[in-house]
Amino acid sequence: PTDYFFFLNVYLLLLSVASSLSASAWGQQHCVGRYCVTLSERELTAEAGLCVVIPCSFTTADEFTPKHTVWYKCEASQHSCSDDEIIFHSNKNTDKKVQSGFEGRVSCLEPDVSQNNCSIIINDLKESDSGSYQLRLVGTAAINVLNELPKPTVMSPTLTEGQQATLTCVAPGLCSGSVPEITWTWRGAGGTESYIKGNRTDFNTDNPTSFTQRHISTLTFNPSAEHHNTSVTCKINFTGRKSTEETLTVHVNRNNMIVKCVFLSHRYERNYNQWYYNC
Repeated sequence: PTDYFFFLNVYLLLLSVASSLSASAWGQQHCVGRYCVTLSERELTAEAGLCVVIPCSFTTADEFTPKHTVWYKCEASQHSCSDDEIIFHSNKNTDKKVQSGFEGRVSCLEPDVSQNNCSIIINDLKESDSGSYQLRLVGTAAINVLNELPKPTVMSPTLTEGQQATLTCVAPGLCSGSVPEITWTWRGAGGTESYIKGNRTDFNTDNPTSFTQRHISTLTFNPSAEHHNTSVTCKINFTGRKSTEETLTVHVNRNNMIVKCVFLSHRYERNYNQWYYNC
């Protein structure tokens, strides 16, 4: 098992005017892939000297087992808070220290992390408690790394002689690391090979801030009779000298021409019969 964590931002603003939380504070879900946290979309308000509850629940990927919840207080502009900004850690045996100003004031509503409840209560509120808070879930995930890469997906429309068409090659996996190299190879009837550079496109699978990215390459050409029964191969080269490829046999349909002929006349002579057409 490998330790993994994820975090999402939740904002808390403390004002001098008290405001109670209603049931509508629940139901706003924030997701990163298959990891989701449900909490209030609004800023929470409370009165100094009293307490505030940050309602929070979560769901994770099936292969991820949550072990601990960690809450931080840091600037809203920070993508990730640092360890010296922790205000609560559900693991009492951790060597990570809680900020001195929050010691003894923060507790979780549900100690059992398996209940998917990450709500906390902050007591004896101070004006300095105003600011941005982040949640991090720490757990374990079992990951099996296979030595053999899956093949890319090569897609071809129906090919007709003389009509421009596009072949598409989709690299396996959803990667956010190094960009793989995608090459096309055309193998003719005589066994000759030619390397072709396709048009490359990389796009996010969900939204512009998605952590996963799909890599594809397209090859546009005009099919001809010479392409029929030839083969085209899309090869994906990843880092670490890992590569995978898929070969597609090309079938080109003939563009049958319809010829119309107009009958003009017929002449018969002895031992000779002639028909005249204009096509």
